[in-house]
Amino acid sequence: MGTIQFKQLTFNYPDQATPLFKDVTLQFDASWRLGLIGRNGRGKTTLLKLLQRQLDFDGQLITDLDFHYFPQTVADPSQLTRDILMTLGQLDNSTFWQIERELNLLKVDLDCLWQPFNTLSPGEQTKALLALLFIDEHHFQLIDEPTNHLDQDGRDTVAHYLQQKTGFIVISHDRYFLNQVIDHVLSINRADITVQQGDYQTWQTNQEQQTQSEQHQNSLLKSEIKRLNQTAQQKSQWSQQAERGKNAASVKNESANLDKGFIGHRAAKVMKRATTITARSEQAATEKQSLLKNVEITAPLTINNQSLKPQQIVLTATDLVLEQDGRALNQPLSFELKAGQQVALTGANGTGKSTFIKALLALPEMQHQVSGQLTIASRIKVSYLPQDFAQLSGSLADFAAAKQVSLEQLLSTLRKLGFEREQFNHRLETMSMGQKRKAALARSLCEEAQFYVWDEPLNYLDVITREQLQTLIVQTCPTLLFIEHDRDFIDGVASQRYQLIPR
Repeated sequence: MGTIQFKQLTFNYPDQATPLFKDVTLQFDASWRLGLIGRNGRGKTTLLKLLQRQLDFDGQLITDLDFHYFPQTVADPSQLTRDILMTLGQLDNSTFWQIERELNLLKVDLDCLWQPFNTLSPGEQTKALLALLFIDEHHFQLIDEPTNHLDQDGRDTVAHYLQQKTGFIVISHDRYFLNQVIDHVLSINRADITVQQGDYQTWQTNQEQQTQSEQHQNSLLKSEIKRLNQTAQQKSQWSQQAERGKNAASVKNESANLDKGFIGHRAAKVMKRATTITARSEQAATEKQSLLKNVEITAPLTINNQSLKPQQIVLTATDLVLEQDGRALNQPLSFELKAGQQVALTGANGTGKSTFIKALLALPEMQHQVSGQLTIASRIKVSYLPQDFAQLSGSLADFAAAKQVSLEQLLSTLRKLGFEREQFNHRLETMSMGQKRKAALARSLCEEAQFYVWDEPLNYLDVITREQLQTLIVQTCPTLLFIEHDRDFIDGVASQRYQLIPR
């Protein structure tokens, strides 16, 4: 396999004052299993688009590889899933068995092939497109967030596939997943882009060591600059006083002229030394400026959580069974959720987790039948964070007004989530999926609520944001029902877990 090389890459979107990439030179081997990481909005997906020459840029891209991007674009999701996969994979009836083989390995019911794509669960949609990825042996794969919406079995299957494959680039924020599949890390940092060998844990350890070293060096330089500035100021003051004293003495006493030359010579030497010390201080300040450029600055998140009575029962499910097209999705489920609990609702793709939430909230698009009982306490303020946020559009001011939250509070929260100030002027439809997810999350954190219902809140969110959110939940203990497949997050925040078991 060959190499992929960017020379002097410069790119920015039309509404950006500062280039997303400026004079970037990169080279990596096409045999590497490369993990592409970085905070939301840094340009990870954009970099994959540049590799496919989908965007105009300044500089050079040198490669002889043919690229294939996941997830593929589904032009008409109302079509049958089978027809969509045939078209995207350029398959016919004699070769379609490969898709069926991969779907079996992904534990997907083949009946889904005869359903419209948009009626599948998000996890089933992801697995259907992954089947196309798994049978493609002719392209260099650019894999963008393959674990979104996937249950644990699905994530393990993707990891196993990538472990057997040589040469790909994968974007993911799932630390456990990355540690299983990559051998190099391409990191888009605050100030530069770096490439290093190793898995995510190796990169993180190196990054922490570098940060600690730079923080120590920064502290020493700050102390040195302060000391040098004080010394330079003292010597400068002494020199000026000596010069004034010399002239005053010469007026009062002619004999003072005997020492005037000595005093002037000494004052000049002291002033020269003060100038040298000042130069050293300026050099130390310059060295200090080169430090900590890639340190991610984070602030604690806040949540507009309204209190409930202790131990108040917020939600009750009794023998709940979710159905689709007359088919039961799960075995009966019963549980209670009380004030101050953080309940994780788990289960394989297709067992009805998102359907459960839609039934709970009695949303208009709820078309699935529910048997058993599902009740929520009356007069409870609910903040719902849905899976679907891709269609967000308009300005952040419009978004805040539509959701009836304070624009100032929304922007403050987004700043804590890593938004640069200039991004506040961007329209939502031009933002990355991760930035849109942060806007939706910030809205939920800002609105007054007593009960939070979050459907896969971590999709597209970078590692730092995941850690911020986990810390917030542990510290504030909001009443929360959430669906998530990130095992580290579930282990960190869930006080109770309930599983939807397939029928």
